[in-house]
Amino acid sequence: MTTPPTTAPPQGRQIAMVAVLVPVLVTLALWAFAWPAARTAPRDLPLGVAGPAAAAGPLAEQLQSQRGAFEVHRYADEAAARDAIEGRAVYGAVVATPQGPKLLTASAASPVVAQLLQQAVQSKAPEGEAVPTVDVVPAPEADPRGAALGSSVLPLAIAGVAAGALVTLSGLRGIRAAAALVAAAALVGAVAAALTHSWLGVLTGNWWAEAGVLGLSTLAVSAAVAGFAALLGPAGIGVGALSMVLLGNPFSGVTSAPQLLPEPVGFIGQLLPPGAGGSLLRSVSFFDGARAFGPALTLALWAVLGLTAVLLSARLRGRRAPATAERPAVRPEAAPVG
Repeated sequence: MTTPPTTAPPQGRQIAMVAVLVPVLVTLALWAFAWPAARTAPRDLPLGVAGPAAAAGPLAEQLQSQRGAFEVHRYADEAAARDAIEGRAVYGAVVATPQGPKLLTASAASPVVAQLLQQAVQSKAPEGEAVPTVDVVPAPEADPRGAALGSSVLPLAIAGVAAGALVTLSGLRGIRAAAALVAAAALVGAVAAALTHSWLGVLTGNWWAEAGVLGLSTLAVSAAVAGFAALLGPAGIGVGALSMVLLGNPFSGVTSAPQLLPEPVGFIGQLLPPGAGGSLLRSVSFFDGARAFGPALTLALWAVLGLTAVLLSARLRGRRAPATAERPAVRPEAAPVG
């Protein structure tokens, strides 16, 4: 009596897969989180210089000489520079005045960048002379270092991954899956706004707009995960989770600024929902929606593409099922009578 061949891989192969896969994931996580943090530095950071050409020219030359650290924008006077900061065209500005340089910052855009600009401008001032600094758009008193805002990116990404995975694993398809994703995202947005705005006070803009941004950020992630799963099967959940959490979170630049991350990490991060969501939340909460179109469009595209994949996958499965049912059953041929 012969023993039927087993289809399960040997235990040795399973042990080898685990032994190799875990170090690979750890290496990828360390690279994604530690490398950008270790290489934080200004790279074409938008910065304004304002004042008469005779006085502002030397200031602009000093900033431009720092090996591509700053992207200098010239403004006629302090009022124009303030408008540019409030419109998120620049992170700050150096104003040439008769008394010497004056620094304008926006800690709401990035407390890390505001501190960096103070250090950079102060280093160029004569020894013992302090450069006056004005925070044009200050961070909220409840979150002066932006720590709470930066910490909101990972929970939203995790919530989105969880929603996409649960919808997929529960067997929801088509319209029902899309409705569940939208409903979950809306509830997450409302709860997150209640916590960050109403309770903690770290967001100070329009409550409904902030809830919409938080919900859209969650939907972009959850729809992407469910869409990957619809296209790739259960493995798509892992692809979505790795993309949104392992890459999207450290590449987002929310805790510092996209221009402080190594290239092209900052650019890639703004194309992923965590980075786009963080930028959009800053614009809505602190800058009256300035520069909100780009990140809003990015989130909307992720949400629409993910939901489209979910709906199309369900429709294709629906077409295959009747075709399979209509096929005539193949009867086995009768064995010849010997």
